[in-house]
Amino acid sequence: MRIAIGSDESGFQLKEALRAYLSEQIAVEMVEVSDFGVYDTNPVDYPDIALQVAEGVAAGEFDRGILICGTGIGMAIVANKVPGVRAAQVYDPYSAVRARASNNAQIITLGGLTIGIEVAKSLVGTWLKSEYQGGRSARKVAKICAIDEKYHPT
Repeated sequence: MRIAIGSDESGFQLKEALRAYLSEQIAVEMVEVSDFGVYDTNPVDYPDIALQVAEGVAAGEFDRGILICGTGIGMAIVANKVPGVRAAQVYDPYSAVRARASNNAQIITLGGLTIGIEVAKSLVGTWLKSEYQGGRSARKVAKICAIDEKYHPT
């Protein structure tokens, strides 16, 4: 699985911890992680990072993406502007599972100032193990895709 990860300075410490956590998974589950920054705590505009990760996911270069800012809200807003991307802010195990199972979210966003490292690791692990279930949700996801197509025709 190819995963893109990125953060702004508020999410830097959490990103680094998650990158290390994902690297531990490489030996176990064939995970490839690409880091889109930031690489220190100097201020950066989070839309720049979110756009790079979301475009990579939309283009099929990555299977999933993880974005981290102070709250996760700004990253989710930006990522969802990219056609074909479904980004979900997750904050507990249920939202992590449902982001994937019901909404087929390819990107999750987390709050570096609102979620602890161990909780974030658990949420990422839960989300990565979750699969899209289709079923009753398939019709809803298809409608989301139709909205994308309406405003961004191919």
